[in-house]
Amino acid sequence: MTGSIWSRFFLTPLLLGCLAACSPLRTIDRLTPDNTYRLSAGIAYGPLGRQKLDIYAPLGATRPTPVVVFFYGGNWDSGARSEYRFVGEALASRGITAVIADYRLYPQVVYPDFVEDSARAVAWTLAHIEAYGGDPHRLFVMGHSAGAYNAAMVALDPRWLARFGDSPGMLSGWIGLAGPYNFLPIDVDEIKPIFLFPNTPPASQPINHVTGDAPPSLLLTGSADTIVSPIRNSDALAAALRAAHDPVQAENYRGVTHALLIGSFARPLRWVAPALARVVAFVEHTAPATRPTPDHVAQILPRGAS
Repeated sequence: MTGSIWSRFFLTPLLLGCLAACSPLRTIDRLTPDNTYRLSAGIAYGPLGRQKLDIYAPLGATRPTPVVVFFYGGNWDSGARSEYRFVGEALASRGITAVIADYRLYPQVVYPDFVEDSARAVAWTLAHIEAYGGDPHRLFVMGHSAGAYNAAMVALDPRWLARFGDSPGMLSGWIGLAGPYNFLPIDVDEIKPIFLFPNTPPASQPINHVTGDAPPSLLLTGSADTIVSPIRNSDALAAALRAAHDPVQAENYRGVTHALLIGSFARPLRWVAPALARVVAFVEHTAPATRPTPDHVAQILPRGAS
């Protein structure tokens, strides 16, 4: 029996059970190889404790590689970059430099501080990723769930990158995996205080920042997602982007749940959805973005991102 068949019929039921009942990220981490990337861990992109990132650089690259900055989910109140080594490995094994960033969480902060952290991480990457073998002219922002919200805000609302002398036009594109982009009025009690309920600003919604000049978008969802409605969020955002003539691609995978969509990046679960292959194709076939300005590094470093 081949390794892939063994994984599909014996390991997959175990992992699917873990996704629902135990510690899936820990289980996936144990099954993730460490011989496909070069890790640079715990790099500060800002002065605060959670403003750190890890870089997974592909082995054997002979030229600068595309870059994906990834933000994990967790309801804006949980998560750690160390839990997503499987995402870094998945991208690095496909020739993409992966940057996985932490950001501040509730109750330490509320909106919009985690968005500002995300923009700061992207700005740091634009300024420094060449030193790690990445191409800053082919940089993408990606996130899952709450992290997809962060990615969307960085890509669609120019205020956040502008704080660091950058703009969404410097991104080649952005990728949202099961993200909340259109969730007013808020009906989830846990996130009401995070978004200042009942005074949640309309500007907190990514869908309200579609203007016709967004970088190319890839929106992936699962039809069995009961956590973040694909219809209310990804479908609505895709429709708004199309109406504004922004380039957008959207796919929905039948029977895939909220957690399984990101889980499908792990080697034993890749057969359940082609999300990784779709992301790689999007990155490989999207044109480079606007080149950073010559004084870009001078603009970002005085703001504390060393």
